[in-house]
Order: sequence, then structure tokens, then C-alpha cells
Amino acid sequence: MKKLTAPHPARAIGACLAASLALGASHALASSHREAPFIAKNEPVDGTDLYMFRSYEGGRADYVTLLANYIPFQDPQGGPNFFHLDANALYEIHIDNDGDAKEDITFQFRFKNTSKGQTLRVGDKDVQIPLINSGTLPRAINPDTLNVRETYTVDVVRGGRRGGDGGRHRLTNADGGGDEFDKPVDNIGEKTFGSRDGYAAYYRRHVYKVAIPGCDDHGRLFVGQRKESFYIAVGKIFDLFNLDPLGAENANNNDLEAKNITTLALEVPIACLVSGDDPVIGAFTTSNLRQVQLLKRTPGLGWDDASRNGGAWTQVSRLGMPLVNEVVIGLDFKNRFNASKPADDAQFLDFVTNPTLPALLQTLFPVQAPTNFPRTDLVAAFLTGIAGLNQPKHVTPSEMLRLNTSLPPKSRETQSPLGVAGGDNAGFPNGRRPGDDVVDLSLRVAMGALCVLTGPDDMLKVGCAPNDAPSGNLAFTDGVRRSATDYEGNFPYLKNPIPGNFNPPAPAGARP
Repeated sequence: MKKLTAPHPARAIGACLAASLALGASHALASSHREAPFIAKNEPVDGTDLYMFRSYEGGRADYVTLLANYIPFQDPQGGPNFFHLDANALYEIHIDNDGDAKEDITFQFRFKNTSKGQTLRVGDKDVQIPLINSGTLPRAINPDTLNVRETYTVDVVRGGRRGGDGGRHRLTNADGGGDEFDKPVDNIGEKTFGSRDGYAAYYRRHVYKVAIPGCDDHGRLFVGQRKESFYIAVGKIFDLFNLDPLGAENANNNDLEAKNITTLALEVPIACLVSGDDPVIGAFTTSNLRQVQLLKRTPGLGWDDASRNGGAWTQVSRLGMPLVNEVVIGLDFKNRFNASKPADDAQFLDFVTNPTLPALLQTLFPVQAPTNFPRTDLVAAFLTGIAGLNQPKHVTPSEMLRLNTSLPPKSRETQSPLGVAGGDNAGFPNGRRPGDDVVDLSLRVAMGALCVLTGPDDMLKVGCAPNDAPSGNLAFTDGVRRSATDYEGNFPYLKNPIPGNFNPPAPAGARP
């Protein structure tokens, strides 16, 4: 069986850290797709993954990239409507820059979807078409042949998200002016965009340079469909870990390989996000719906959901570290977690101090779960960040993704998928990049990697020792591995979405 090795103290610290934050916040695998009963029925507001890292595109090291993915399991063949963000929802990316478990900066996204009602002359009548486009789409913003126009605005709120004392201000287009931005239509197919590479040129027209109120330098903004960035053997995992957890790290298929996702992407100057002399920032993303949701019947058109507008905003999705709600939080508490704020995370402490995943693995395989209860190793990494890596100077324990902005980024070619555990301090759990293998790291920490790596003298101050984790030195894996080179090297980093004309062959042996 392979072992998790750490040739020097710094790397050992990283391995534990990486694994710990991942684990405390994640215990298995599939980031945060359809993870709770309510959100499974409301996919347009289902946050699936959050990434935060110092930009590694050339010349952009003074910026932080934030990517919040929504709408899981998008089949490329999603017509005729494809995948719209909810015009009745409020999407948010929050930044905590003083460690108090409360947002200090919030970017708020609102969307509007407008039908153009395009028609064709059929006989002596003008009849509306049933498609989202009436012809090929040139590489332009809002072409005439696009039948539904999606636009959005972004506000930055400083202080509390609903009534910040720093005010609410709108981002504007630094090149063309205005504060309303177009979202590109999904990748309908190669014929629609003229060629296999046509969509790449089209979507690039929708990457904006933006003026962010309160920031001296401009940022960048993009919202649109991308290829699903998370990788995992999700089917095997949820089939009672129907895989070899100590096998090859590339033995299984990525079950999300043929799916797309919708990404809210922001690149913001570091100086605009940090506070004082503390370089560590925390982040989480949320979506919200109005408390009262009414259906309105429009004469001649049937039911219309555009009247969902009653009451206060109610948070329905929350995501910071990967995998938390999906495989850590108990089934009856999942909706509660999605509605909660980091400052109230003490209510979920038992799921971290007494995690169920290690106990489950022990029943399925000849491995031994850690014996130190409460799991102080997971508490330290999961709720506070790691001292000397990504722990704020004054931290209130809470679950969110944390990034030390003073640590330089690694180029795409030199990044390790194991992040800090692989000697790469610019990666997970110091933030999270698309190529970071949070699944493998989460499994390893769940089984006690921190206790092994902290050593008998508890170098990491996590409150456990190697003897507490009999299987903590094993290289657990789901058998799916990617690297940064499987993603783009520039903003927004995620690859172009799979086109709608994609038609994969049936698996060998599949029934007709």
C-alpha cells in the first residue's frame, strides 16, 4: 500500500494543512452538487464550487481570482432553453478580511433574461420560434439572431451584506461605460458558432475590464458557461466507495468530464481585498431567494415565475470549502447549513469533531479510523486556518475558504495537484485552484494525515499524535487526478464548455 510521505517539515505541515481544511470541510467527494434536499430542487441557485487564488496568468500576480460555480450537472445538449441563472435570485461572493467570521466585502450579482420574441413568417402569420437563437451567432455581444438576451449587474457592498456602513456601489465597464453586462449564451453547438473554436472567440467578447468602486486599479469580470471544473469518481464514491481507495491515482473515470457549469468570475486587486497588515482573506459564496414566491398566471401564456418578489432575501445555498455540506453535514441539517452564516458554525461542530466518513471507511475496508475524539486536528484546520499558512491574525472559528495573499502564485506548469502537501504553498488549502485535488486530500486528512504529519511533538499544534491515526500515512484516493495544465492559463481559467452537438457513444455493454 502506498504511503503519504513528507520529506521535510515544511512539506509535512502543508500536507496536514491541505488535507485538514479540506477534510474538516469535506469528507468525501462531489464538491457541493445537489447536496441538500431544498437546493436539489432549485438547481439555478445551487452553488457547486468556489475557487480563490492569486492569479497565475502572466503579469497578474497582484490580483486574486474568485470563481463561483452554479447550476450542476449541465448536459451540453440542454436545449431549447439551456441554462439561465435565476432572474429572481441574488448571487453573492463574500470576503472576510479581518477574521471575524463576517463578510466585510460582498459582490452581488443580479440577472435579467429578456425574450426578444422572434418570429418567422409562416403563410400569412408571424409565429414565434421555439429556439433560443434564430440562426448562427456571430462573434458579437447580443447579436440579432440571439432570441434571449441575458444581462446582469454587480454591486460591491462594504460591511454587512444587507446594510453595510461602507455603502453599495455598482461595478462599471471600464472600456465601454455602463453598468449592465451581457452574459454569453451557452455553447449551443459548433454549427451555431461557425466552427469548433467559434465559441472561444464569442465568449471572449464577454470578458470585461471593470472599475470597482473603492479600488485604485481595474479588475476583470466574466459570467458564463464553462466546462465543469470539478473532478471525481462520484458514482463509485456514493456506491459505498465502490473503488480501491489505495489504488492508482488515475485509475477511474471522472464522472463530471462530459458536464458543463456556469461560472461567476471576478479578478480583483489584492490591495482592494485585504485589510491593514493581515494578508489572509476568507471567502464564501451564497445564493438567495425571496421569502415569498408567488406564481402569476399571464393571460394566454400560462404560469410565469417572474412574480417571485415577496419578503426579504433568504439564503438558500452556501459554499466555502469544498464538500462540506455534501458529505460532512448530517442529512437533516443540510438545509440548515445552506441557510447559515459562518459566525454561527458552532452548531455544526459535532460533524467535524466526530466525523462519520472515517468510521464508514473502516466498515468497508481493512483500515482503521483515527481514535482521537474530539478530532481537534480537524477543528484546527477546518475552522481557523493553519497558523503560519492561512490563519488570520485574529480569527473567529468558522468555515470558509482562506487565502494568504502574501504567498506568491505558481505558474500553471509548476503547480502540484496536492497543493501545500506537494510542496506548493500557493495551492489548497491556501485557497483553491482548479487543478487542486481536494478529494484525495480530504480522504487522507479524514483518516488522520494531520496526526501523522504533526509528529510525536505535535509540530502543527493540532492536538493529536501518530498513534492516534493507524491509517493516517496511507495515500487514499478516488482514482481521479487532474493538474493545472488541464485548465486554461488565463482568466477565467476554466475551459470552454462542451458544445451542445456533443453526442458521446453509449458505454460498451449498455442496454439499448
